[in-house]
Amino acid sequence: MTPALATQARTLAVDVIVESPLWAGEPSAEQIVQRAIARASESIDAPRAADKELAVMLTDDASIRELNRHWRGIDKPTNVLSFPAAEPPGTSTPTHLGDIVIAYETAAREAKAEDKPLAHHLAHLAVHGFLHLLGYDHESEPEAETMEQLERAILARLGVPDPYLTHDIGA
Repeated sequence: MTPALATQARTLAVDVIVESPLWAGEPSAEQIVQRAIARASESIDAPRAADKELAVMLTDDASIRELNRHWRGIDKPTNVLSFPAAEPPGTSTPTHLGDIVIAYETAAREAKAEDKPLAHHLAHLAVHGFLHLLGYDHESEPEAETMEQLERAILARLGVPDPYLTHDIGA
């Protein structure tokens, strides 16, 4: 790891807010999210994340459905949403990178359907959401391949198996 990336990893502040009591079934959820985003920040050259903060809200299907309907016009729950922060007027360097929202029921249902631990799926969703905040996307095949390769590499460093061996995330 280069010194610049080591410094960056120390300066990215991640605030995890557990909004739904459903997450009590995964008592290490906050630590999983913190570790996944820290590893992602260390693993890629992400100067946009240096000296920034982001918030991750662990919520439920009802809350994420409302956000999805309001912001994307899709009236159904999803597993993860990312909301990049807008640049404040008068500055080109916002301190807030953005917000990530993860829904318990959808994440748990997907993990069960894919026969994987919820902890692994949660780490994947946190990394996926973080990469969206950095500008990565999966709207085209080349973009999707780039993003998926980054996710695979980051998750491997976390000891999480390749999440794309048998399915697509769909987020």
